[in-house]
Amino acid sequence: MATDSPSAGRRIVRNTAIFSIATGLSRVAGLGREIVASAYFGTSGAFSAFTIAFQVPNLVRSLFADAALGAAFVPVFTELLETKNHKDAYRLASTLFFVILGVLGIIAAAFMVAAPWVMPLFTGDAFDRELVDLTVGLSQVLFPIVVLLGVNGLLVGILNAHDHFSVPALSPLLWNAIIIAFLVGAHATLDGQDQLYGYAVGVLVGTAAQVAVAVPVLRRVGFELRVVVALRDPRLRRVLKLMLPVTIGLGLINFNLLVNSVLGSFVSREAPRAIEAAFRVYMLPQGMFSVAVATVLFPALSRLAARRDLDGLRALTSTGLRAIFLLLIPCAALTLVLSEPIVRLVYERGDFDAQSTRAVSEALFWFSFSLPFAGANLLLTRTFFSLQRPWAPTALAGLNLAVNVAVALALYRSLGIAGIVIATAVATAVMTLAQALVLRRSLHGRLEAGTTLAAIARMLVAAAALGGVAWVTWMGLDELLGRSLPAQLVAVGTGIAAGGLVYAGAVLLLRVPEAARIERMVEARLSRRRQL
Repeated sequence: MATDSPSAGRRIVRNTAIFSIATGLSRVAGLGREIVASAYFGTSGAFSAFTIAFQVPNLVRSLFADAALGAAFVPVFTELLETKNHKDAYRLASTLFFVILGVLGIIAAAFMVAAPWVMPLFTGDAFDRELVDLTVGLSQVLFPIVVLLGVNGLLVGILNAHDHFSVPALSPLLWNAIIIAFLVGAHATLDGQDQLYGYAVGVLVGTAAQVAVAVPVLRRVGFELRVVVALRDPRLRRVLKLMLPVTIGLGLINFNLLVNSVLGSFVSREAPRAIEAAFRVYMLPQGMFSVAVATVLFPALSRLAARRDLDGLRALTSTGLRAIFLLLIPCAALTLVLSEPIVRLVYERGDFDAQSTRAVSEALFWFSFSLPFAGANLLLTRTFFSLQRPWAPTALAGLNLAVNVAVALALYRSLGIAGIVIATAVATAVMTLAQALVLRRSLHGRLEAGTTLAAIARMLVAAAALGGVAWVTWMGLDELLGRSLPAQLVAVGTGIAAGGLVYAGAVLLLRVPEAARIERMVEARLSRRRQL
């Protein structure tokens, strides 16, 4: 990767590995939360109501907080740190803290009051009055997370700018653990819809805990919150100016998820939850690999952009893209060929029956096609943000939404769940191509397109071998061992492992550069250990 020095390169690789492991653990915990919740509620209409009730404040969060704030804040904050202007950097962060509390507090309160009129707009014909009322009530409990996630986005941005990634990556592990505890407790002590309210309270408490664990680490990096609201600070205006297009762009992208659920509520009471359950499985490799790569590279990209090192920025972005494709193409192949076995293993227990498995596996199959493109979009968008030129991905996010809505409206009545998710895959691919073309012009040079396309072609050949081996291995063991939980674990796990080994061998045999680089790193690490 193009970095300041070999030691900086090793630091990026190490941080990426740490972030990947930590995020992977958090995603596994999140999947555990989904498994527990699905066992209790299946793909019921009530659980679909919870899904929409959570997605609306989550959309508001994406518009005004968390990732949008971090993407606008980190480049400006990093630039101040690069020039050793720590006093102004921390003054800016303190001002933003109090602005977030005030603005997002007002927004959350307004939505809670207006929920009886706002939330029915997001439900379709398949929702009766009882489900609509449940959606309203749950959303009112969940809306305060907008404020908490806004604060968390700022704190995570500060830590990331100081190259601290482990705590932000691990804090969702605590978040999920708290929610699971509330889920189990609510199921044991409450009845009916009150159990879902217990779930919502767990989300709120877990989010507060997620913010709290960042505070001790902030002190270690030297940050102290100051009671200051410098509204005339030009850097504050700069962050807010950058945040506007980022807010619109990320909001439009996240609006796609809500579009899926809203259209699903016209298909059936169960469809919103089925799509959401598939999305959670889909997000496991996304969080482990592409989010890790994009998050860890973002400060390095911002530093290169601040120095106007376009050659370095271009090289680092291209290498990051190939790393994401190397990791996500095999994951997509696995969820394509093993979508139903994976969903059955993960979810089918309690109230989650075979019919639920069929609906969720259908959504997961079609989500698989968008997996590598979604990962690439994360990094390409961060590259634009590092250049402090966020309007381009914002406009392209509008294109993404338009394509998604148009294709979904054309297909959802005839294809149901499949039509809705196909639209997401098509829109994600269009977004990737459009971002790459526009970024190429912004960087005044190619994004190593020939090298990247050649590497992807080899990865696809290796992934085809992976898919064939994984499916044949699973099918043979499934017929031999049956469908008990341990048997499914062995069959699916062995299929994935066999396919993974074939993929690793194939990308090395086909001389994919990023695979060879990982091999050399592992060999060097083992050699050092033997010397010790």
